[in-house]
Amino acid sequence: MALSAALRKYDGLWFGWSGETTGHFTGELKYEDRAGVTVALVDLEAQDVDEYYNGYANKTLWPLFHHRVDLTAYERSYGEGYERVNRRFAEVLAPLIEPDDVLWIHDYHLIPMARDLRRLGIKNRIGFFLHTPWPVRQLMVTLPHHRRLVESLFAYDLIGFQTQEWLDLFRDYVISEARGELSGYDGLEAFGRRVTIGTFPIGIDVDSFEAARDSNEGVRTYDRMAASAAFRSMIVGVDRLDYSKGLEERMVGYEQFLHDNPEMRGDVFLVQVTPISRDDVDSYQDIRARLDSLAGRINGEYADMDWQPIRYLNRSYRRDQLAGIYRAARVCLVTPLRDGMNLVAKEFISAQNPDDPGVLILSRFAGAAEQMGEALLVNPFSREELSDAIKKALTMPLAERIRKWKALMQVVRDTDVGLWRDAFVGRLNEIEVIDDDGAAFHSSADAA
Repeated sequence: MALSAALRKYDGLWFGWSGETTGHFTGELKYEDRAGVTVALVDLEAQDVDEYYNGYANKTLWPLFHHRVDLTAYERSYGEGYERVNRRFAEVLAPLIEPDDVLWIHDYHLIPMARDLRRLGIKNRIGFFLHTPWPVRQLMVTLPHHRRLVESLFAYDLIGFQTQEWLDLFRDYVISEARGELSGYDGLEAFGRRVTIGTFPIGIDVDSFEAARDSNEGVRTYDRMAASAAFRSMIVGVDRLDYSKGLEERMVGYEQFLHDNPEMRGDVFLVQVTPISRDDVDSYQDIRARLDSLAGRINGEYADMDWQPIRYLNRSYRRDQLAGIYRAARVCLVTPLRDGMNLVAKEFISAQNPDDPGVLILSRFAGAAEQMGEALLVNPFSREELSDAIKKALTMPLAERIRKWKALMQVVRDTDVGLWRDAFVGRLNEIEVIDDDGAAFHSSADAA
């Protein structure tokens, strides 16, 4: 959603993997128009998908960046596939780039892309934005060839992070492991090059989300959820199936709440929406089985003939339907163990009724916690703390709920996705770029 708006504004091109496989990589591009955005797509070989996407991206970098070294797979073939696919992407993309284009590359799947483009002679401004956390140095060095990966980031002109914490961890690695030096208030020098770094907390398209909330389907979904609550208070959680989201810890914390507050049983229920993701990865199959078992155990222990404490839903819902679900909830649980930002927190606040808003319970380990201090911040590893927060949220006086919601809604508006987009692109265009001859030049604001 965020990048579509950026590309429409700047008349840009979206390039990436099609999601399809081919028997032999040819680099042939398929062009499509999606909601007014031109996309250029390329197929990958099955081996590429296994080693690059399922392997290095999702079995190596994702768990490492979320501090799950116990789940991190260090396979040489994964690293080779990651390098190969990024090189192939660069070779396919390079002929499409015009001299005045600006490139914005996203997330851990594509860290070496700028390095490979530079090797092909691309001198344009190139920015990189990391949507996930950056790991602490002591964990980052467990990655084989970690220095080479970080060095490739210095081919960018601007590196953006969600929060100051993730930026500080990156800077700590560069200074400690690469003998880098600070350069001005927003620069780092290492590997013979200077790069600009900054924080650019991502947001939602507030106007679009509120329109979805107020749409026919949004209102219909709200009415259905309110009716199904039958005068009970609904707690909601919306997360794709992932071990970083703290789903097991959340259910255990809710179970503790039911144990601690027998008088509130029957008056509250949890709707946990958890679409299946990355089902080809073993660790995701494992967590799915554990969550199925945990939800069944809690329902078996506490359910009554007319009440089920957990509604556990492994399916996706449209934005307008989610907006209606959020609006009907008294409490929203956003309790990841570690998360780059987490936009569910901002969507929930945007969906609320200003006259009777719900309460956000937010993990202090989510990037959003740096901005949304008026939420009830919790340690998701503590089931007692989660239990206490749920009770506090359900019994919070209306005046306090309204005060907190107003403060949080101001944060949501101040970090709207349009402001995020313009802040990054604007900063990238301000950077003085030095070509191979040592001459400075400036690109236009066109984006590719």
